[in-house]
Amino acid sequence: MRPLPTASGTAAPGGDPPPTPTPTPLPRRAAGVLLGCLTALLGLLYFAVGGALLGAPLLWPRTRRRALVVLTAGARRLTALERRRRSFFFGDRFPDRPVPDRRILRHLAARTYSGLLTGVVVGLLGFGAVLAGLLVVGLARGTLDWGELVSQVLLGGVLLFLNVQGLFSLVALDARLARECFGPSERELMQQRIDELATSRAAVLRAVDTERRRIERDLHDGVQQRLVALAMLLGRARRGGRTPEQARTLLDQAHQESRDVLAELREVAWRVYPTALDTLGLQEALAGVSERCSIPVRTEFALTEPLPAPVETAAYFVVSESVTNAAKHSAATEIRVSLRSHGPVLVVRVEDNGVGGARPDGGGLTGLRSRVGALDGRLHVHSPPGGPTTITAELPCA
Repeated sequence: MRPLPTASGTAAPGGDPPPTPTPTPLPRRAAGVLLGCLTALLGLLYFAVGGALLGAPLLWPRTRRRALVVLTAGARRLTALERRRRSFFFGDRFPDRPVPDRRILRHLAARTYSGLLTGVVVGLLGFGAVLAGLLVVGLARGTLDWGELVSQVLLGGVLLFLNVQGLFSLVALDARLARECFGPSERELMQQRIDELATSRAAVLRAVDTERRRIERDLHDGVQQRLVALAMLLGRARRGGRTPEQARTLLDQAHQESRDVLAELREVAWRVYPTALDTLGLQEALAGVSERCSIPVRTEFALTEPLPAPVETAAYFVVSESVTNAAKHSAATEIRVSLRSHGPVLVVRVEDNGVGGARPDGGGLTGLRSRVGALDGRLHVHSPPGGPTTITAELPCA
């Protein structure tokens, strides 16, 4: 028998998480279903008594509001009992937040209906078990012929299948009702998603502007200054009145300066976008990062399936930026990089044995967080004083 369904959901970034189930044993969940049938009787009794006592005040406009407050107060207690039942027997975890009065009454009414219907299905299942026992007794006594036995078994099997499927559907309905009442509503989840996308878009725009300023600074302070120095060396070499040895020395200096300019320009181009990602793939691009780093980098590339291009790009920049920061600021002697797939999620982990103290709100890490967040991913930074520093990026591939 498959396990009974429980309330579940996907956490909405930036908002309250929906109920997250903790796996519980099947007998406990079965006991929770039976207890739910009993609490549904309490709900039916409450609505019957409450309707009889508060029927007139609910119909009179002047007393309707106060009567609704009284009715909701009792319904809230019964709903709290349902919440504890879901938490204990099914392992559901709900956000600690107030529930509107109308949602309370609506949930209790729907829960009472589904619980009573579940009780009827459970009763039919028990009745079918009694009939099956009588069938076995009749077979043992020899009062049934084979034709009647086959027809009873076929009919009982079909009814048992329908009964069990109905029971699982009702249990799933109970979980969905709990999720809709105690967890964020669909409208709230949608609003959280809209807010998250708006924040992510603004963060991406800021990251793009920061990257453009960094590229302009690298070109102005690095490549441009070297080109000026190269032009000055060539100009000095062209002037007259110099011996061949002096001119040769200046040309040698100019040649070395041109090589340094090419190397720095190549570094700037790699930081903008590595062409090796398109031509050789992510593994070779990360090998280039390791070669250019002044600290030994051990890379574990445990991927067998190809990745989407945006995910590859984000993974490359996570590794590149993390390795660069470690080489500049951590005083580390070793960096370990690992890339693994956990289902549909790519997990990129960069760890160094440096002094720690990396600031998650720093410019580089903030840009990485924006880049990862644009893909609905998460970036975790753990860098206590004294080290080590661990940067983990979770990138959805689906």
